[in-house]
Amino acid sequence: MDGGRKNAGRAEGEKEAQRDEEGEEEGGDGRLKAAFHYTVACFCEEVGEDKEIQFSKQAIAAISEITFRQCECFAKDLEMFARHAKRSTINLEDVKLLARRSSSLLEYITQKSEEIALNSLEQKGKRKQKTGSRKGRNTSDEQVDAVLPESEDSNMA
Repeated sequence: MDGGRKNAGRAEGEKEAQRDEEGEEEGGDGRLKAAFHYTVACFCEEVGEDKEIQFSKQAIAAISEITFRQCECFAKDLEMFARHAKRSTINLEDVKLLARRSSSLLEYITQKSEEIALNSLEQKGKRKQKTGSRKGRNTSDEQVDAVLPESEDSNMA
């Protein structure tokens, strides 16, 4: 009979722990939802001023809720894409896969990713130049040439 009480006590403890975890998740979701709602309200206010219209509190709440739910679906899809590829990290290809049904969004994401890649390459190039000049590999003339484009060089002569 004592074994039955221990098992019942253990099961009750597990249920309580599960309720605590769910409460924490809802609390985190609640704060996130509140921040989301605030941001949507700010956007609605900005658009309302531009278009000279007003959004009711119910409309703002509906927009906020729908958008929040859509973001939850996006997050789940992104996690599943990464998991399907046997990765634990979501990457750019997952985001592109998510945006595949909206050609304009996919085009925008592709354009921005290319810009980021170019900026990243430029930063790496600048770092290599800096480390090279610290080691005494570049002369001061080479450094000036690397910084100034050709069109500016020709004006200085």
